[in-house]
Amino acid sequence: MKAKERLLVALDVDDWPEARELADLLAGAAGGFKVGMRLYYGTGAETLAYLRNQAPVAFADLKLHDIPSAVAGGVRALVAQGATMLTVHAAGGRAMMQAAGEAAVEEAARLGIPRPKLLAVTVLTSLDDHMLQEELGIKDTVKRRAVAWALLAKACGLDGVVASPWEAGDVKRACGKEFLVVTPGVRTPGFSLGDQKRVMMPAEAVRAGADYIVVGRPVIAAADPLKAAEEIVASLE
Repeated sequence: MKAKERLLVALDVDDWPEARELADLLAGAAGGFKVGMRLYYGTGAETLAYLRNQAPVAFADLKLHDIPSAVAGGVRALVAQGATMLTVHAAGGRAMMQAAGEAAVEEAARLGIPRPKLLAVTVLTSLDDHMLQEELGIKDTVKRRAVAWALLAKACGLDGVVASPWEAGDVKRACGKEFLVVTPGVRTPGFSLGDQKRVMMPAEAVRAGADYIVVGRPVIAAADPLKAAEEIVASLE
């Protein structure tokens, strides 16, 4: 995979004109764009259809988590809207992830388009061991839980997971090099951690095992977003 293809820019902004301007500016400098709850809930389906024509990856990171039939319906809608990559929560369990996978295959076949990559979100990068154990009642470490959920996702036929760079290598060793790892929690010098706890620099994350890195504020909040994206890509080379 080329360095540029690894960079997914998170369009974490509030309105479509701003997101579209960023996408137009960065289309040649990144492998794709991530649409999260903030942008998607404010603008709706038009974002994915547009972004699919701007870069190879239109990543709908909505972290679907509900009963299997509800998640399957959400997956069908996102496939029809143009998502080439999308997420569900591994914590939803086997039946939910299998329903999501089946829905993605069926909807893509119905539309005559390639099936999108389906990823399971493992442990959010805002969590640490203490929060996982004491607040959520999951008596495990973040690393062990992330790997366990990754193995479950693989058993359900999913293409990969979203995991922090701290767990990327362990997931690769457990699930194989073809199993995708997409990592948020990527920062560059000068940008605060915000609500992230388990972070790395871009090149460190790739060396750790990430196939794709998701970068938001260090690019879109930079004085020159294009230059920032190009510098990240250069660091990966």
